[in-house]
Amino acid sequence: MQGRQIKQCGLSSLTLLATFLHCNCLPHSTGGKPFPETAKEIASYAKVAKSIIDLAVYGKAQNRSYERLADFTDTIGNRVSGSKNLDLAIKYMFSALRKDGLENVHLEPVKIPHWVRGEESAVMLQPRNHTMAILGLGSSVATPQGGIEAEVLVVESFEELKKRQKEAIGKIVVYNQPFVSYGETVQYREFGASKAAEVGAVATLIRSITPFSINSPHTGWQDYQEGVQKIPTACITVEDAMMMARMAKRGQRIVVRLTMNAQTFPDADSFNTVAEIIGSEHPEQVVLLSGHLDSWDVGQGAMDDGGGALISWEALSLLKDLGLRPRRTLRTVLWSAEEQGGVGAQQYFQLHKVNISNFNLVMESDQGTFTPLGLQFTGSVQARAVMAEVMKLLKPINTTTLEEHGEGIDIEMWMDAGVPVDLGTWLRLQLLPTSVPPVSLLALSPYFTSELSLQINIKRKGH
Repeated sequence: MQGRQIKQCGLSSLTLLATFLHCNCLPHSTGGKPFPETAKEIASYAKVAKSIIDLAVYGKAQNRSYERLADFTDTIGNRVSGSKNLDLAIKYMFSALRKDGLENVHLEPVKIPHWVRGEESAVMLQPRNHTMAILGLGSSVATPQGGIEAEVLVVESFEELKKRQKEAIGKIVVYNQPFVSYGETVQYREFGASKAAEVGAVATLIRSITPFSINSPHTGWQDYQEGVQKIPTACITVEDAMMMARMAKRGQRIVVRLTMNAQTFPDADSFNTVAEIIGSEHPEQVVLLSGHLDSWDVGQGAMDDGGGALISWEALSLLKDLGLRPRRTLRTVLWSAEEQGGVGAQQYFQLHKVNISNFNLVMESDQGTFTPLGLQFTGSVQARAVMAEVMKLLKPINTTTLEEHGEGIDIEMWMDAGVPVDLGTWLRLQLLPTSVPPVSLLALSPYFTSELSLQINIKRKGH
């Protein structure tokens, strides 16, 4: 299978899967059906599930989400928070959703951070001259004019930094932390600058949070801690971090000149983008699926999170094309400023939390457009049993795995507010070609959970 075909197939299956991700179910009915009746009701949707899968995998929608994603990213490019490109992306998507025939397409205003990278460089001066590839981290302050020239202290953990804190004064701290997992290792990107500043460092260079590198630094957001001096911070490549660690182990003195011209401007006006299929019986009750439109400034944002945004749109397209109108409203929300800490999603929650009892499901697609295998799920035993029955409908595309512990920055506030079920997409990068196009998966879960009133009495968090 050709590379393009693999991508098209992968995105189609992901669309089907992403429909299920980060699902938060509120118990709208506490009467409760016997579980065998619920299972039988779910199984009765097998023909509907097949029609969705067939349309996405074999029908006219087979490559549609991939083609839409390619056109979107080729036309707009990167979409960093506060930029003109993000404004163009929102206008593009607003027009496309309306043209697609979706309902109640509208924009909801939000205020978002506006940080601009500027020119940046890092040059090793000792023990030899070497220009390093770097990417400043979002919200980083600039270096003083002329840059910072300082000796380097290489550490592999916060614990080592604490033990060697006297050595850190006046130095550039280089974190050469081993990659364990993204969730565990990302703490060095998020908090590394403040941890180093607390012990007197003048800047930080952080090994990119990735298990694989071809001399390619990664960027991302970082968080300055309140009351701690703000120092410049950037990611370097895995190769350069490991090289400096080897040099330090030999006892060599390492000196680096770091120059960063980042700027932070006042918050910018932006929007979350919304589209719906309005429910036939309970239009006030909502199944929400989402991805984010913003990206970083150094790539096209196809994986993070163009794919998630496009499959959230595609899910509604599939149901519309099949003439399927669920009982509850299906709502797609495309967030702004996720990369800056879920800013658009937080503001959406503050605006809509007064009606939290009307949200049956809240879902997020932001874990990468790889081969879908199943779902991540956090909830009660009863809710898990229901979701296991729903997953059986995905057997034709081999995405039936049900794992624990779903999470997502754009939906965590719903869980914190007491929404009891979190359902997340579980994806794994596979080198073998997949024969499943990605659109059908995303459409299944919102439709079926909208059709079903999950009659499970679930205790909320903390009760």
